[in-house]
Amino acid sequence: MQNTTRKSSGFTLIEVLIALVVLSIGMLGIAALYLDSLRASRAALARTQAVTLAADIGERIRANRDPADAYDCAGVCDPDVPPGLNAIADADIAGWLDSIAASLPEGSTGALTYAAGLANQTDSYTVVVSWPEVGYEDPLTVQLRIEI
Repeated sequence: MQNTTRKSSGFTLIEVLIALVVLSIGMLGIAALYLDSLRASRAALARTQAVTLAADIGERIRANRDPADAYDCAGVCDPDVPPGLNAIADADIAGWLDSIAASLPEGSTGALTYAAGLANQTDSYTVVVSWPEVGYEDPLTVQLRIEI
């Protein structure tokens, strides 16, 4: 009887399965990082758009100052109820609210509040753009104070 010992060469099935498990876990980690980067990119885009929209209405207010409180919505602006003091201001507010609805997630709002200046202060507006963001209970906001 001849005693032959066989030397194994190559990979066993268990080694291959362990390598697949390790590779799968790595791929899941990469997918999770990709999803987080997409979420952060979306949030950054919404924030940038909100800042741009707030600056846009600020420039419109500065360009059309007569009367000073023509853009005053006394809080959140309603597209169906413009302030009515100036036709240009009413059109600006309607266009601004349309831009908010088109650029930001559903449920976004724009608010304009006028504050008359005292003896040593100038008149000012506070512009607030709010939008819902996934992962936050309260809406995120951008606030801009404009002195006119």
